[in-house]
Amino acid sequence: MEHETHTHETHAAHEPQAHAGHTAPAGWSMAALATLHCLTGCAVGEVLGMVVGTALGWGNLATTILAIVLAFFFGYSLTLRGVLKAGVDLRTAVRVALAADTLSIAVMELIDNGVIVLWPDAMDATLRDPLFWGSLLISLAVAFVVTTPVNKWTIGRGKGHAVVHRYHH
Repeated sequence: MEHETHTHETHAAHEPQAHAGHTAPAGWSMAALATLHCLTGCAVGEVLGMVVGTALGWGNLATTILAIVLAFFFGYSLTLRGVLKAGVDLRTAVRVALAADTLSIAVMELIDNGVIVLWPDAMDATLRDPLFWGSLLISLAVAFVVTTPVNKWTIGRGKGHAVVHRYHH
């Protein structure tokens, strides 16, 4: 379904429903989509940071910090783009992006970088080494699996990515 053809009724079918002051649990598909959205921005930033830091010969700590900063930047940017496109002012859009993505990106980055740090020799792999790309791919996959239940929990409480759905038209 194209984004432009979404209606409020379409989103209502995917949004948690409030009943007597409680929010119904979010579905796994909604949580997976929110996590995939987050993963896209995180992966772009993570890969770019790792590639730039490795290509410039930076140490592991500097490269990891750059990758994390860029993961947050690109993660927030994807959300900002969609919310701004809905006609929301920049200040509100920034607040929405922070509310929607901070926990998700933080968990994703913690897991992703934790896997890389714990993987033998992954931190010292070069761009031409299959270990660099393989460990990065697997770390992002593990981060997706761990972050999806976090997003399900936050969406089910009307937080996290559920905040973004208020601005989709």
